[in-house]
Amino acid sequence: MKTEICHIRIRLIGMSFLQFAVWGAYLISMGTYLFHAGMGDKIGYFYAMQGMVALFMPALMGIVADRWIQAQKLLAGCHLLSALFKVGMGIVAMSATASANFPLLMLLYTLSIAFFMPTLALANSVSYTALESVKLDPVSAFPSIRLFGTVGFIGAMLLTDVLGFQASPNQFFLSAVLGLVAAGYACTLPACPVTDRKESKSLTEALGLKAFALFKRREMALFFLFSVLMGVALQITNGFANPFLNSFAKIPEYADTFGVRHANALISLSQLSETFCLLLIPFALKRLGIKRVMLIAMLCWAARFALFGWGNPGSGVWMFILSMIVYGVAFDFFNISGSLFVNKETGQSIRSSAQGLFMMMTNGIGATIGTILAQQVVNHYVDFSSDLPQVEGWSKAWLVFAGYMLGVALLFALLFKYKHNNKK
Repeated sequence: MKTEICHIRIRLIGMSFLQFAVWGAYLISMGTYLFHAGMGDKIGYFYAMQGMVALFMPALMGIVADRWIQAQKLLAGCHLLSALFKVGMGIVAMSATASANFPLLMLLYTLSIAFFMPTLALANSVSYTALESVKLDPVSAFPSIRLFGTVGFIGAMLLTDVLGFQASPNQFFLSAVLGLVAAGYACTLPACPVTDRKESKSLTEALGLKAFALFKRREMALFFLFSVLMGVALQITNGFANPFLNSFAKIPEYADTFGVRHANALISLSQLSETFCLLLIPFALKRLGIKRVMLIAMLCWAARFALFGWGNPGSGVWMFILSMIVYGVAFDFFNISGSLFVNKETGQSIRSSAQGLFMMMTNGIGATIGTILAQQVVNHYVDFSSDLPQVEGWSKAWLVFAGYMLGVALLFALLFKYKHNNKK
């Protein structure tokens, strides 16, 4: 039995590593490619599309896995289709007039991300099923496996950096290759049973609509509202941090600094911080409660943006490094703690749909609105058509984002009245 458990853990670690490596190969550096390809004013639309498809594709693929196709097979199929569309992106991006082909590039990206986003949930389903098959509790066994997903994400980011693909369409080909490997690997994973149709979730439950009854409770309605307002911040640095750091290349004193030449490596400190901050969540929630934990997350988001606005890759690089460190608290104390709070405050009958609602509010509605509005702010302050350094404009944009999060934190402190019972 111990041998079987060890085997399952190793298999799932490999799946988690590949799952997030596919994402890490391009997610952070895509903004830099778009900037150099003459599409800097459209970066936000690409990242917003990720939120748009997250509103419905994971739920739809979940229904398919629930009723007709085993989860590991559907996981393989989604990775395969996503990789093929990513190859198409790379081919279009290689053309000399990539910016003129923006509609086609956006279409291929939309199709690719539409099939990739469901793999996040499907990979979780495969993991939970496999762990339960060997009598392991997913709550205690899964986090150590998921940790290797972050390792894969960081590894792919660094590989993109080392290979010099940060401003190149080759990052899409690299992601596609990793996606094809992930697809093949998924075909060899333990089988997940297909649930009997009578026991499957209805469309309403799968989309999380049943959980909207939670809005009848004032504290939950406010929590979900602020989840949207905080979700606005989720993709801003993913989309704009890399092109921002690269903008310093036009200033001679910063052109050869590490942060400019290896922006992906510098940003990867954010993911390292996220990994370590996971360990703080149980202690913070028990001692501080959800209100204080969420307030800390909001203030850390504000600090992350402000430090970007004030720092530089030279004497001010410590501000960038500090921004990467506080990101771990900002992300984990919001996403993970928020998910645990929803789990604690909902009954068994709507627990899954409530988690779906939380995901919809944050990574769907919030992230979509945030990246679109962030693009407008950046376009207002940064002239992407100019050959002159735009550092001052970037700084103003980051400080606008910081001011927004401070405003959200103030409103949350005043309006959210949830009382924490640390004994409970």
